[in-house]
Amino acid sequence: MAGGTLDTSSGRRSRRARRPQRRAMAEINVTPFVDVTLVLLIIFMVAAPLLTVGIPLKLPKTAATPLPSEQETPLTLSIAADGQLVLQSTKIARDALIPRLRAIAVQRKNDKIFLRADGAVPYAVVMQVMGALNAAGFRNIGLVTDTGGPTLDGRQN
Repeated sequence: MAGGTLDTSSGRRSRRARRPQRRAMAEINVTPFVDVTLVLLIIFMVAAPLLTVGIPLKLPKTAATPLPSEQETPLTLSIAADGQLVLQSTKIARDALIPRLRAIAVQRKNDKIFLRADGAVPYAVVMQVMGALNAAGFRNIGLVTDTGGPTLDGRQN
């Protein structure tokens, strides 16, 4: 008889002689998952600062504190020293700025935009661009500067 031996006294098969059945393991080993997750977390922590808008600007220095971070990817408009406008990483003509921003404003949850302007850009140009941002529906404008600049009382931070 296959699968066991016959006990002659009772006519039944003995349990000892059966082949052991393999049971499915009900536990999931999460150690590799945790390892991969931690490695990805470290990679993203290192790479995130490198993903900022990469237009070389000489930002003015100020004593202001930084704004708190947002949930949504920040929208950034930069004004280069030569007056060229760059939305995120795309150059944009002045006459196309307001229509493009209106189209973007429809898709975004908030009306926050960061304005970066080279220190050599005249104040009038910065104010004209801020007026265009306002006309496009962005009422919450954050001016980006470098920290460590002088205060009004002459002290250096």
